[in-house]
Amino acid sequence: MFNDTSSPLSLLRTRRSGKARDMAAPGPSPEQLADIVAIGTRVPDHGKLNPWRIIAIPQGQRDAFGARIIAAYCAERPEAGRLEIETFEVFARYAPVMLALLFTPVASSKIPLWEQQLSAGAMAMQVMNAAHAHGFVANWLTGWPAGSEAMLRTLGGTGPDDRIIGYVFIGSAMKALEERPRPDLSAVFSEWHDD
Repeated sequence: MFNDTSSPLSLLRTRRSGKARDMAAPGPSPEQLADIVAIGTRVPDHGKLNPWRIIAIPQGQRDAFGARIIAAYCAERPEAGRLEIETFEVFARYAPVMLALLFTPVASSKIPLWEQQLSAGAMAMQVMNAAHAHGFVANWLTGWPAGSEAMLRTLGGTGPDDRIIGYVFIGSAMKALEERPRPDLSAVFSEWHDD
């Protein structure tokens, strides 16, 4: 769990993803989760459209949700092997908290779709930051369950441009998190000059 709460900058400098499969209890309390979600919604949102949804998959519903993933996967890939199916059984049981994040754009708005997509991505990252600020580790996963039309409908997606952004798992790290290589700033940051 996060220990250095001395400054917001320290918090941002130390955020990193943990592996969902390596998370254990405790997870956020209902009050902490409500705060994480509330903080997650404090993102740039041109037009005040809220083009995203956050759906908790409670512990008591994880087996049923996993069964939905497996049924959708097997319907799409009837030749699926046991190892593939077991992957999704385990996926639905990761971590104390599982959130499904949906992109639900407002097609009738004058705000371009790409701006709404940016807002949705910002929301997902803000959820990750809020989980870290509460002392938990989080992991944003995509993969087949995020690209499935059947799972999108299971989660309430109805619009032609609706998408699953991914699943965010939140819990406590069972082992020390590994730092991954970060980009050399000279490769991603520059100054523009009118030559």
